[in-house]
Amino acid sequence: MTLSAVTFDIWDTIIINESDEPKRAEQGLRTKEEERRHLFWDALNRQAPIDRTVVDVAYNMQEAVYRAFWFDRQITLKVADRLGIMLEGLERELPDDELARLIDTYETMELKVCPDLITGAAELIAELAGRYKLCIISDAIYTPGSRLRELLDKLGVGKFFSGFVFSDEVERAKPHPDCFTNAARQIGTEFSEMVHVGDRDGKDVVGAQAMGMKAILLTAARDEGSRDTTKADGVAGSYAELADVIRSLE
Repeated sequence: MTLSAVTFDIWDTIIINESDEPKRAEQGLRTKEEERRHLFWDALNRQAPIDRTVVDVAYNMQEAVYRAFWFDRQITLKVADRLGIMLEGLERELPDDELARLIDTYETMELKVCPDLITGAAELIAELAGRYKLCIISDAIYTPGSRLRELLDKLGVGKFFSGFVFSDEVERAKPHPDCFTNAARQIGTEFSEMVHVGDRDGKDVVGAQAMGMKAILLTAARDEGSRDTTKADGVAGSYAELADVIRSLE
């Protein structure tokens, strides 16, 4: 193939998801999950007392709704939507300024204590940027696209990408065609000249190949057990292997 562009997922493809948790523990901080639950309960409790277990039920409910939208409808709900689901279920409200602060705290949590890059990611991305157009195609969970750009910059790799596709901004999640179409449009490249790198077989590999792109399954940070069954055009267990796989596709 003629290869002119490489697109990357972020979580467990460039950045190790949850690698910030040991850092939080060292600083005496709650886990992100526990902190989000606590912050929501605390905001409500300061307005009017409420049982924490009741709030946890509402939190669990919105998590289930989020996953249903993410996997079944290929949409990632924004933080404001997720908080709205919980508030509606509890029949409660928060003042606008309090709600805005809560949203900002949720969205910037991974900027305050940053997760780590996968070993070799920065070096290979810098090298690839000299030969190809690079673009991000990533779903957003709690950290939205605007903050993920900041995180990539903070980790020193944002400057190498000329396009960014985030699910909260395009209002579609992988493997929806809009994610990949938006990337091709941003960097001005044909699908047949693109290869996508990601850690999820059902989202990254299936989504890219459906558009006529090549796809590489990267298991450097996370292995969902699909190495033996994937139909990816290549599988890499590290960034050193990824470099070899990309070269083989050329």
